Amino acid sequence: MIPRLVLFGATGDLAARYLFPALVALHATGRLPASFSITGTARDALTDAAFRRHVTEALSTYAADQPAESRATVVEATRYAAVDITDPADVGRVIGSGEDGPSVAAYLAVPPGVFADALRALAQAGMPDGSRVAIEKPFGTSLDDARSLNALVADLFGDATERIVFRVDHVLGMATAQNLIGLRIANRSMDAFWNAEAVEQVEILWEETIGLEGRAGYFDRAGALKDVMQNHMLQVLALVAMEPPASLATEDLRDAKVQALRAVRSPGADEMAERSRRARYGAGTLAPSRSTAARQVPAYRDEAGVDADRGTETLAELVVEVDTPRWHGARFVLRGGKALAERRKGILVRFRPSAGAALLGGGPGTLWIGIDGPDDIVLELVGMSSDAASASQRVVLSSAPPSAALTAYGNVLADLLAGGSRFAVRGDEAEEAWRIVMPVIEAWDAGAVPLEEYPAGAVGLPARNGP
Repeated sequence: MIPRLVLFGATGDLAARYLFPALVALHATGRLPASFSITGTARDALTDAAFRRHVTEALSTYAADQPAESRATVVEATRYAAVDITDPADVGRVIGSGEDGPSVAAYLAVPPGVFADALRALAQAGMPDGSRVAIEKPFGTSLDDARSLNALVADLFGDATERIVFRVDHVLGMATAQNLIGLRIANRSMDAFWNAEAVEQVEILWEETIGLEGRAGYFDRAGALKDVMQNHMLQVLALVAMEPPASLATEDLRDAKVQALRAVRSPGADEMAERSRRARYGAGTLAPSRSTAARQVPAYRDEAGVDADRGTETLAELVVEVDTPRWHGARFVLRGGKALAERRKGILVRFRPSAGAALLGGGPGTLWIGIDGPDDIVLELVGMSSDAASASQRVVLSSAPPSAALTAYGNVLADLLAGGSRFAVRGDEAEEAWRIVMPVIEAWDAGAVPLEEYPAGAVGLPARNGP
């Protein structure tokens, strides 16, 4: 296992909320070596003690359920260095150099615009053998940018690129997302209806009750389409739509996902207004969550750090088709948004109505598979009421997903440090995801699709006629 982690962007929200808590969980489950060390870096001038206080406060908020001993151990293993991530000399001070030094995992929790210069600095600094570089999402800001980044890492790292470069998409580390693979390939009953003959529509949802939460600096330049749909939601679509892989080996799984993404057809220019929607939230009341009470929020355009003239969407919806024999004739609806009434992250499968259901006046059944958090797997069927033979009755079968020892980021870090790539995105996957959304980005930038508005705390956008 790689014994050192250098975290670039260590004072940011991602590190506080997810990465340091994940390290604590790894220690608590015996997945970190006793000699493991963590170096946090940013531009800020901080002492080790000041940074450790920052980490301690973050862990008291976001890892309070983890053992105090593990929290203390991670804090003690942490030190800090002020670093210009684009300067090879600065970077070399914290990662070390030379082939014989201990290997290091360099984690780029920094804005996408810095990736290229940071990668060059890491390569020029000369990472020790066995080292790796983790690049947070989104991988690039467009298809051309993703291609340029892939070309850059290939130039810097050559044949070892896919071993060294770990393109992070934490949705792959979610236990229920991984469980989707097992549900699909290990159950004859699932395989029998996992096709367009039985399925009319698949909805992939990433709906959140939170608003900006202080992320305007990043989100207002990305929007919902780039923030969650281009990466997280298309990774889920690939897992849903792919053919069963040749094996569960990492590269076979990646091959199956790439083939599925290549079959995705985006709307044409004449379909874009009907098959895509964009909106931003107005003032309203957000529902209480696990960590906050109900609260009033201003309109997105009035949030601190937002450029209202940029027209950034907080909700994105896209309808695509998957041109394979299995899915010909089915619709895939992707919808992700912030400041909504209910938190839903998962896959909703809508079955085609059967002749028998029509006799009872019942609608088609559905299957819900949650992909983040304690979301049940729920199958809704049509049964017959005991009170009236001609009336339908809903039958609900539900099960909690298998318990997970680690969070999504825990799985990501464990994979990264162990030298694996199961929870990483391959270069061609990243490019295919950008290929799918680029026509949408271009149409929205050209004003072909109006920017709608919904009140914060709404169920979503009102329904409209169309495909």
